[in-house]
Amino acid sequence: MKQISFAQAEHQNKKKVTRRERFLTQMEALVPWQRLIDALSPAYFPNAAGKRGRPPIGLERMLRIYFLQQWYALADEALEDAIYDSQAMRDFVGIDLAIESVPDATTLLRFRHLLEKHALTQRIFEEINTHLAEQGLFMREGTIVDATIVAAAPSTKNKAKQRDPEMKQTRKGKQYYMKAHIGVDAVTGLTHSVAATSANVADVTMAGHLVRDDDKRVYGDAGYTGMWKYLDEEKDAPDSRCCVAAKRGTLKKMEDSPMKTLLLAFEKAKASIRAKVEHPFHVIKNLFGYRKVRYKGLAKNQAQLFTLFALGNLVLATRCEGQVDGASAP
Repeated sequence: MKQISFAQAEHQNKKKVTRRERFLTQMEALVPWQRLIDALSPAYFPNAAGKRGRPPIGLERMLRIYFLQQWYALADEALEDAIYDSQAMRDFVGIDLAIESVPDATTLLRFRHLLEKHALTQRIFEEINTHLAEQGLFMREGTIVDATIVAAAPSTKNKAKQRDPEMKQTRKGKQYYMKAHIGVDAVTGLTHSVAATSANVADVTMAGHLVRDDDKRVYGDAGYTGMWKYLDEEKDAPDSRCCVAAKRGTLKKMEDSPMKTLLLAFEKAKASIRAKVEHPFHVIKNLFGYRKVRYKGLAKNQAQLFTLFALGNLVLATRCEGQVDGASAP
């Protein structure tokens, strides 16, 4: 029989199950741990036992800690403190403070750098999506494309005395931003494509990076007008796959008539399909607390986006299957 500490025994005997515990229990069951370990193991080389430096830590434990960081929007130092403070987090990671310590912030930093160096966050994204596809959650009937802006740090307290040069303004005199572009499955709303750019990059120019070759339809808001030009299609005629929202000004100028009523009904139907693309943004911004970029440069932030949207797909998948009601990170 496995022995437990007094702290663990006290925690297990409490009467209330917190939202954090429920969420982490759901994620424990949903994350395809063995698939991720098999995919990432070739690039993971912890310090050899017996050598100087920090003791080696297993890949699964580091992945669990890294995922906690994404779910709760914590800096490396804050994450270390949170694990010390939270029994639920320690149970999820598998740490017993009676016999071991929490990996420190430097270990977490090095692990993240390893993921970035070997493009492993994209591999995490691909492996989780393959896992979901095997469960029939990617229908390949169509794609919805959209983008959102994420605030960049305004600070100039660095060696160069300037803001991140890869972050731009959407309008002169406004906050600096990064733009996250995604393509989601039109049936399930799960994200299958991710790209990060400066905020001044037009949404429509990224359409070709977000659409699957076999998509029957591609949906976008009015910002994607002329999208067919960026989908490797013939340039002499608009692509019939594209269902782009009409510009408000165009509809507003039309006189009241049966034709206008019909067009408004058609636009409403298209908008009801496009609404699915807002769900991944809701998950990473409101549930995971991703409201501001954490790192400098597009490459580091895009690496984080792959992980965020992969984990967001797991939350949304529970809703697609109707298995869990209201999964959310507190």
